[in-house]
Amino acid sequence: MSDDRRDFFGYLRNMITIGASDLHLKVGAPPTYRIDGVLFAMEESGCSASELEELSNAILTRQHREVYAKELELDIAFSIPGTARYRVNFCCQRGTLGASFRLVPMTIPSLSDLGLPGVLGDLVQHLSGLLLVTGATGTGKSTTVAAMLDHLNHVTARKIVTVEDPIEYLHRDDRCLIYQREVGNDTHSFAHALKHILRQDPDVVMIAEIRDVETLMIALQAANTGHLVITTLQAADVVQALQRLLAYFPPHQQHEVRRLLADNLRAVVSQRLVPLASGQGRLPAVEVMVNGGTIREYLVDPAKTALIREAVQAGAGHDGMQSFDQALVQLVQKGLVAPDVALRHAARPNELALQIRGLPGTAARAPSAGRVGVDPPVSLDDLDQSQRKAA
Repeated sequence: MSDDRRDFFGYLRNMITIGASDLHLKVGAPPTYRIDGVLFAMEESGCSASELEELSNAILTRQHREVYAKELELDIAFSIPGTARYRVNFCCQRGTLGASFRLVPMTIPSLSDLGLPGVLGDLVQHLSGLLLVTGATGTGKSTTVAAMLDHLNHVTARKIVTVEDPIEYLHRDDRCLIYQREVGNDTHSFAHALKHILRQDPDVVMIAEIRDVETLMIALQAANTGHLVITTLQAADVVQALQRLLAYFPPHQQHEVRRLLADNLRAVVSQRLVPLASGQGRLPAVEVMVNGGTIREYLVDPAKTALIREAVQAGAGHDGMQSFDQALVQLVQKGLVAPDVALRHAARPNELALQIRGLPGTAARAPSAGRVGVDPPVSLDDLDQSQRKAA
């Protein structure tokens, strides 16, 4: 490559230095990083079609190129030796190639490194059941699951089988025996891998994501036959996650599915990334629902499912349960998250404002200036004014 060509691999290496989670490449637009959830375009000219084609040729195998030519979509894992791994998506937009690179660190962070609740280390040691990690795209679900499996790998002996598309974090056997299977390279599809997975004598099955009803039914079957199943789902909170699971089935099947969930759902962990008070980095605010007597009753009864949110809040501290807002209060109390930012991410801002007012050193203050591309935060004063208008 001549000196006047872009150094795309240099951009990828630079992600580690500047703390970028993603690099986006599009014909006609400059290379763009995502840092702490915000997009930052490089001060360069737009990428050309020939540049992105040359990059894809340097990364993709002949088999990959054949898949992309047929599907116009491709998800792969890619490594720069000694630097980092990347989850890569190639897509076609307006007839040209686009690419998105998600940084996957070479080392798996611990649960404490990520600021996750200690109860996740307990949940992953259960012998059976379905453990669901949820959140929007880009909230770190895959990293949370990897940290949980890594924790298990160091504390007990189990056989773990994962089905991923693509493999992101690389696990090395410690106390556990870990088989990592990648769709496309090691198996033809999620469904094909999961049809045979119980014959591989696993103790723990990790399914990268629930994508269809077939995957969900196999996950429930595995959980119901004495295996621990860990998987992810895109959902904003615990109740929405349960509603999304049920929505995979027609109404006449939902009673049976509710029974299966009530009997086999171990816990739902839902997370959102919240900007740190320092202005650099984000930390997860985590909602945890642990299945028990009341939750089980609410799962079975459609009229009571919406009450699960209140049950989680009322059960805070029991088996590690907590709501999003309770997690936010803890982060504010520790000085990790500013009150105004916590209010912006709260499920019930008015109630959270009252709780925050009771914390020492959190008097109401005006909104602070946000970064480019971020909505201005809500302040405690703003909420006071809205409450007075409502009255």
